Amino acid sequence: MATPPREHLVRRATAADSAVVAELLDAFNREFDTPSPGREVLTARLRRMIAGDHLVALLTGEPAVGVAVLSFRPNVWQEGPAALLDELYVRPGTRGQRFGHFLLEEACRVARERGAETLEINVDGEDTDTRRFYEAHGFANSEPGATEPMFYYYRDLV
Repeated sequence: MATPPREHLVRRATAADSAVVAELLDAFNREFDTPSPGREVLTARLRRMIAGDHLVALLTGEPAVGVAVLSFRPNVWQEGPAALLDELYVRPGTRGQRFGHFLLEEACRVARERGAETLEINVDGEDTDTRRFYEAHGFANSEPGATEPMFYYYRDLV
């Protein structure tokens, strides 16, 4: 992986960055009309989670213009953990400047470093720009040799 230019450097967020990560995640949800618990709730959650072992947040730009959030969980099918890219967001005015590229590359590096064999991502079917972005970076929505796409299912439990 090429070293990013200085303005695109990606750093791992600490608990002290929780408010910055929360603000970016809240902006992401608001931009796409998705419910958000709000910055204060997100900040408190992130402060706890970033300090733990199961979540990594990455920031790029100074001040931060992009964020990636990875979560890790045990996995019976592989020796290492399953890695999920929960969120990747770049502020609208800075898109197309490769911030997302460098966030994604660093997310892959961190996942490999933690022992993950794959990095999973959930993308809305109609979000063709995002699907194109991930596909350009080597991600697929079907198993090798399969002709049908994989699907993500969920059920609200509250």
